[in-house]
Amino acid sequence: MSQTKYPLLESIDDPAGLRLLPRAKLGALADELRAYVLESVSRTGGHLSSNLGTVELTVALHYVFNTPHDRLVWDVGHQTYPHKILTGRRERLGSLRQHGGLSGFPQRSESEYDAFGTAHSSTSISAALGMALAAKIKGEERHAVAVIGDGAMTAGMAFEALNNAGVADCNLLVILNDNDMSISPPVGALNRYLAQLMSGQFYAAAKNVGKTVLKGAPPLFELAKRIEEHAKGMVVPATLFEKFGFNYVGPIDGHDLDSLIPTLENIKHLKGPQFLHVVTKKGQGYKLAEADPVAYHGPGKFDPAVGLQKPATQPKQTFTQVFGQWLCDMAEMDPRLVGITPAMREGSGMVEFEKRFPARYFDVGIAEQHAVTFAAGLACEGMKPVVAIYSTFLQRAYDQLIHDVAIQNLPVVFALDRAGLVGADGATHAGAYDIPYLRCVPNVSIACPADERECRSLLTSAFEQNHPVAVRYPRGAGAGVATEAELQALPFGKAEVRRRGHGIAILAFGTLLYPALEAAEEINATVVNMRWAKPLDTELLLQIAAQHSALVTVEDGAIMGGAGSAVDEALQAAGKVLPLLQLGLPDVFIEHGDPAKLMAMQGLDAIGIAQSIKTRFLALTENAKPTLKVVA
Repeated sequence: MSQTKYPLLESIDDPAGLRLLPRAKLGALADELRAYVLESVSRTGGHLSSNLGTVELTVALHYVFNTPHDRLVWDVGHQTYPHKILTGRRERLGSLRQHGGLSGFPQRSESEYDAFGTAHSSTSISAALGMALAAKIKGEERHAVAVIGDGAMTAGMAFEALNNAGVADCNLLVILNDNDMSISPPVGALNRYLAQLMSGQFYAAAKNVGKTVLKGAPPLFELAKRIEEHAKGMVVPATLFEKFGFNYVGPIDGHDLDSLIPTLENIKHLKGPQFLHVVTKKGQGYKLAEADPVAYHGPGKFDPAVGLQKPATQPKQTFTQVFGQWLCDMAEMDPRLVGITPAMREGSGMVEFEKRFPARYFDVGIAEQHAVTFAAGLACEGMKPVVAIYSTFLQRAYDQLIHDVAIQNLPVVFALDRAGLVGADGATHAGAYDIPYLRCVPNVSIACPADERECRSLLTSAFEQNHPVAVRYPRGAGAGVATEAELQALPFGKAEVRRRGHGIAILAFGTLLYPALEAAEEINATVVNMRWAKPLDTELLLQIAAQHSALVTVEDGAIMGGAGSAVDEALQAAGKVLPLLQLGLPDVFIEHGDPAKLMAMQGLDAIGIAQSIKTRFLALTENAKPTLKVVA
């Protein structure tokens, strides 16, 4: 780091050092911090808009509160790069989201300043409430602060926590980081004054004294309450949060340190649940990100002076793009199709669908449970809902999947994006568990396309069924197999032999078909493209088992309870006993890094698959005949 470029920032190794700075220098520090975030993310890739928007708030929180003794919980956590920089990880930011480097989210194992590990939304209030009540039980004087965005506040879990916290009698501060509205300068100045007034000791004491005195005269007490609520309603948003039992303060400008710091200092001395509403701007301080915060939400490497550029060569079509095109094409053919997303329009490839079919597009917010039951309700009335959802996000709606969809056997299609390892986002976003957690649910089928063409065809197959079907596909591009214009379904529950070999048969699920084919060249193995994890093509499976001495299953999901386990169960049920090697993701959480490297580390590239088979079945591979037959 250059001393001349970031002189203040380089002088701070932890928040204790930050708290030694004069207040007058905090604005300059925030400028350096924002510039450092922009420079770092442009070199590594990562989340940008959200981090640029929380610079001043991060500075103010660490300046006012005694972290890490005071607990600071960030919701989602993709806005914590400034927090990481100020808490001793500045020099490691160049390793962000790389294997062995810093996580893109808070991790308790990474720093004592990361009070709670996060990456999925709407957990912060619950966690901070637990910490606040733990401090109360143990007789410890400490603050618990939850920082939650306006998007994350749409989830039911956030309101469940608010409902509990409002009657919990503990010192909890919830900060709503609202980046979806703006404050004009005149209103901002008024709000600054009102926020400081309302958060001050005098206001709180006067309010409490007034309530005590007036309780003796119920009609006057009710009148006073109505006047107070009406007056506050004139200058702040609805008093919903006060109905939950919180003392509401705000909204204030989240980029104005002269507003943030005095308000936080006032709130710090108040007892009971407090709610501070701050307004920030995504991409603050970088004009390109301010103008298009979605594009700069999670960019790759780029030149900050130029901004994001279109690649010189046309990249391969991603599975997400395949789904988006399929959704539009199927909606054109079938008016019953409706598309549902829990706040992931861009990530799930539904931008074009929203434009072309707005009446059949539903973004329900960060509310996965509601999304699934909402789909069930639509299906009950003859619609054909398609829920576009990340594999790890469907985990949050597991009860609804079982209780509301599967038990009633409703025709809901789940388009599971981000199946398998996702790379830089790490364990929290790795879709390692969808096959095990879906396979055990009656009525639910699971399709595993091997490439882009199969993804389109299996989505069509899923849509044609009259029961719930999940189609799982990974992030990014696959083998690059071109899709067909027509909507051609593949046979339901049927596999195909892709290569004939000798001795060993590899049963490949999903995109690992291609490294399996490559590995099979070395050991002259048969390769079966299984296509479906449920139902299995047991007829073909038993034929293959009868013709070979050993079987190998390959999948990009958890081995425990996965597709390989399904094969083992089918063989056992048929009374067929032969050696079976199951390759997949082990019983550990796999951290962030380059996806290809991570797969290789798990032995799930062509070299690893071949090596595992040779290690387990040495005699069979040595005696394998060199002749082969490729089945188109």
